[in-house]
Amino acid sequence: MNQRTPTLLYIDDDRALAHLVERGLTRRGYRVVHAASGEEGLERIRRAGAEGGIDVVALDQYMPGLDGLETLEQIMAIPDAPPVVFVTASQDSSIAVTALKAGASDYLVKDVTGDFIPLLHVAAEGALRQAELQKAREEAEAEIHASRDRYAALAAERELLLREVNHRVGNSLQIIASLLHLQASSAAQDEVKAALTNAMGRVAAVAQVHRRLYTSQDLKSVVLNQYLESLLEDLRRSAEGNRMSRLTLKAEPIEIDPDRAVAVGIIVNELVMNAVKYAYPDGAGPIHVDLTAQGDDLLLSIADNGVGDAVKADPRSTGMGQRIVAAMAAKLDASVERDPAHSGTRVVLKFARVPASPGKTSTAAAG
Repeated sequence: MNQRTPTLLYIDDDRALAHLVERGLTRRGYRVVHAASGEEGLERIRRAGAEGGIDVVALDQYMPGLDGLETLEQIMAIPDAPPVVFVTASQDSSIAVTALKAGASDYLVKDVTGDFIPLLHVAAEGALRQAELQKAREEAEAEIHASRDRYAALAAERELLLREVNHRVGNSLQIIASLLHLQASSAAQDEVKAALTNAMGRVAAVAQVHRRLYTSQDLKSVVLNQYLESLLEDLRRSAEGNRMSRLTLKAEPIEIDPDRAVAVGIIVNELVMNAVKYAYPDGAGPIHVDLTAQGDDLLLSIADNGVGDAVKADPRSTGMGQRIVAAMAAKLDASVERDPAHSGTRVVLKFARVPASPGKTSTAAAG
């Protein structure tokens, strides 16, 4: 309840009864203002800002001119109207129902001797508490809506910034990949050319993830089949001659988080490039990349129909590719196995669709 003395506007054409109400409620801590008609009461409410606020209204039903229900309807149309206690001498309950439906906070039956004044005091107190609760509820709802709007604006700004970051990072990485490609093209030594080409593929695998995030509606996930198709297209374009003209992909539209997508892309890059170098010593041949879901796990395989284990180890090999595959497999908490039944070389990785729990030990092993 307000700390100041609350003001009750009593609208009734009975001046003697209004005097009793004023005297009775003044003793109970109220300031009472009287209006002898509905029109006068409405005017007093509209002037409330200049002459002191009206906290609660007691409104009689039977008056000349506007009756109580007509006055009530107009009060409810006033912005920030005070609560109204409807007062009548009639025992007709339909009037009470009509008044409450029209917006009255409470209803009571009056008498000519003023015995109803204690009830009016109780009703006025209740109407004031109800009005305070309603105001507090509206303020809380307004704050909730404002908070939601602020959160939505911040989320939109964050998404825009993330897209811009992914765009810039993707472009920068693509520039680096292009520079590595140019450097590889002009390198005289085969070892240098191979090292630069491998580095270019690794950078391109990461750049593809950022490009995917920049163009995607969802910044929290990457669709692997689309990502791998773009990655393999990059590998086809960077291949020596036409040696990867038979590089194929079969992948389901599986979504995973960007960090794990990077690991998958780097693994595919390493194993595909390894197959390009060693699977077909006499020319090109098919290389297949497959990604399927198996329950809560994902199966990724890179296979060729080449010489398999019959290939001799290249003395120039540093083993970097195997170490990179092992590191990325550990990031995925993936198992890495060679398929002994395959005629060429087939490496199969199995990892969970969602990241492993922090305490889980990695089962990854280099193939």
